[in-house]
Amino acid sequence: MSWLTERFKDSVHYTDMVEFITAGKTLTAGVDNNKTFILSDAAPGTITLPAVTNKGFKCKVIVGFAITSDGVVESAEGDNMEGAIDVADAVVTVDGADQINFEEGADNIGDWATFESDGAIWYVDGRALTTAGMTATG
Repeated sequence: MSWLTERFKDSVHYTDMVEFITAGKTLTAGVDNNKTFILSDAAPGTITLPAVTNKGFKCKVIVGFAITSDGVVESAEGDNMEGAIDVADAVVTVDGADQINFEEGADNIGDWATFESDGAIWYVDGRALTTAGMTATG
């Protein structure tokens, strides 16, 4: 352990930076910023991002379980997600989308997407292994 790690070990709680999702969640800017959320149930439900006006808010969502119903990450306002996701080596455009869907039956453990706000837009980036493993809708 380095002197820096030793000095700050009580200041940083790494376990608070990862949360397992089993039944959906509405994220809160002051609590959930910079967290990684792992979909860890067959029916993980919907994760609702906080208001896009929370400039600098960011999070990552990872498929951690073979889901049997879609896992969804949605914007609280809708029509404000932009970016691109790599799905089976094909670029899928995210253009004014309401939500990103981790598609049941096509998902793969390890598929992921990140979301970051500039105060007006949710910038989305992600990867899915199989065709139709992740979609952008709305």
